[in-house]
Amino acid sequence: MEPLLIATTNEGKLREIREILREIAIPLRSLDDFPPVQEPEETGSSFSANALIKARAYARAIGMVTVAEDSGLEVDALGGAPGIHSARYPGATYPEKFANLYAALAPHPRPWRARYVCAITVVDGRHRSRKGAKAEDAAPLFETVATVEGEISPEPRGTHGFGYDPIFYYLPYGKTFGEVDDVRKLTVAHRGLAFTALRRWIEGGEYLAAIR
Repeated sequence: MEPLLIATTNEGKLREIREILREIAIPLRSLDDFPPVQEPEETGSSFSANALIKARAYARAIGMVTVAEDSGLEVDALGGAPGIHSARYPGATYPEKFANLYAALAPHPRPWRARYVCAITVVDGRHRSRKGAKAEDAAPLFETVATVEGEISPEPRGTHGFGYDPIFYYLPYGKTFGEVDDVRKLTVAHRGLAFTALRRWIEGGEYLAAIR
């Protein structure tokens, strides 16, 4: 069975993705299984564009069927920021990022409506020279974007999850994502929804058909 490369070095993301895909009949590999690869420059103007850039770059470097994701937090009061720059938002640590985000939000009335976004793309990098095709030009085999709506909590709460989870308040749960376990989070969260769609695509036979 042709394995699938999960192109992320983020341990939290990798843990969540492996949990969602754990029952599929396809071997999963991660970037940790290979010599280090230079991270591509994320020059896209959207989550989908950056997911495609990463999928093509890692597929080209390693020569495998590759899934990459790009995700982040959008805050309406900040015009959608930090958005695609979520991981690079000012602050060396997430508590510092939270402090800077709260400072930016201070002039704006609550509720501070926000959403998490996750875009994923699958690219086949195995046949880089077939018919002159190159992985950097490869058409996606699968793409999807998923979102979850919420608000920015007035203060960080909880120790679960990672990234912005302690400040992302999910109204139906009455808790931040930092206050719920992975199972409850992934049922409704952006990455859970996106990779569940990928799992269904694989289970429906489209993955095997696409890579033949």
